Amino acid sequence: METIVALCKRRGFIFQSSEIYGGFNGFFDYGPLGVELKKNIRDCWWNDMVRRRDDIVGLESSIIMHPKVWEASGHVAGFSDPLVDCKTSKQRFRADQLFWSPVIIDGKTVGYVSALESERTAEELQEAAESFKRKKALQGTLAPVTPKDFTEASADEIPLIPSPATGEPGSLTAPRAFNMMFQTNVGALTDASSIAYLRPETAQGMFVDFKNIVDTGRVKLPFGIAQVGKSFRNEITPRNFIFRSREFEQMEMEYFIHEDADWKKCHDEWIEWCRQWLLSIGLPESHLSLYAHPKEKLSFYSKGTGDIMFKYPFGVQELWGIAARGNYDLTQHANASGKPHEIFDEATKKKFVPHVIEPAVGTDRIFLAVLCAGYAEEDVKDEKGNVEKRVVLRLSPRIAPVKVAVLPLLKNKEALTQRAQALYKKLQRRYAVFYDESGAIGKRYRRQDEIGTPWCVTIDFDTIEKDGTFTLRDRDSMTQKRITEAELFALLEEQVY
Repeated sequence: METIVALCKRRGFIFQSSEIYGGFNGFFDYGPLGVELKKNIRDCWWNDMVRRRDDIVGLESSIIMHPKVWEASGHVAGFSDPLVDCKTSKQRFRADQLFWSPVIIDGKTVGYVSALESERTAEELQEAAESFKRKKALQGTLAPVTPKDFTEASADEIPLIPSPATGEPGSLTAPRAFNMMFQTNVGALTDASSIAYLRPETAQGMFVDFKNIVDTGRVKLPFGIAQVGKSFRNEITPRNFIFRSREFEQMEMEYFIHEDADWKKCHDEWIEWCRQWLLSIGLPESHLSLYAHPKEKLSFYSKGTGDIMFKYPFGVQELWGIAARGNYDLTQHANASGKPHEIFDEATKKKFVPHVIEPAVGTDRIFLAVLCAGYAEEDVKDEKGNVEKRVVLRLSPRIAPVKVAVLPLLKNKEALTQRAQALYKKLQRRYAVFYDESGAIGKRYRRQDEIGTPWCVTIDFDTIEKDGTFTLRDRDSMTQKRITEAELFALLEEQVY
């Protein structure tokens, strides 16, 4: 992860927000290359999810909605994380990210150890247990640790578990609920009547506007409403770079089906659609897996939830959640607003509240996934035969921030630069391209490799003196071939869609 973070800063993908003032934890800025990559991910999702389907329409709802929206949805009362305080250090931890284990020697519990969630949680707990045994000079066989999160600690165990901040027991409080919505005020007054919230998810906008879409969108079941937009959650412990932050972008779709439809079949179809889409933007199948939530962990209204998981450097984590939510949301808003959220069934001549399948994914998590999957270091030989390290981002042409780099062989030959500029300007009309005439051609190739540019076009003397073709260099194989301008545009038309 340190390597990925360093690359993002060095090449202008991502910066820490407010960095000149020491940064602001949980918030990030996307630089010149980052904003292009993020836009490409968003555009690919929108084109495939909305424009290339006949059964899904789009929506852009406001970030701040009427506070009753969040009361009806249950977010005001129940959108919370379990929070633990360390009374000595004054630090706060999410209970489900604070892990502990009893230290058991010869079958007897002799103490407890703790560690914060990381890719080495189990190893850190085991090391802490071994250190505990040495410091106490205890004899006997130490049992392997059994990691549990703090929500599983009993009232008797809590005072005995050491704080990860101090290493000493007795300072951790019992978990308590902490609402994660950012609160603000709307209007001139700052009192209870003006309280509003930054949305913690985009989904509720689709449910609140359901009736408007049905009345104006000429939609028929099954159909979906899709939205891309910012959401905000006051995470206690933002972590793993942009994986869990306080301001993030979601790409969500609510797919409404008949109350008598086979929801399980529809749910499975959407899981597979999402998986195939991730493959289409270059994520390797070997890094993807599926986690089906057990029934006892589902929300009371949920029929089933499946998560597409991704193997990040810090462990296998949720990338895309696909939930079968029943008719809970539409029913809640109908009851709270007094406005029916029903559809008329021509076959039965009855009205009913549709059920919904919800594929919801974070743009930032996909951004991080494609960077982690695409990053590689390899030893290659330069034009003189010397071995050097090549850093390359193997990003799919669909999402690469720069599609083609146009490189005149020499910058002091006007015939070369004029021809290169002419091609560059023509490509610019349709694609994000880069013009570079500075430095040796090999170094220019390396710079493009590191930012994930799939192809480099070199304008040389054969281009202007012979048949007009130029050299096309492939990022992944580093092979080169002569190609015409028409062939280049045909290649881009096929690969960038």
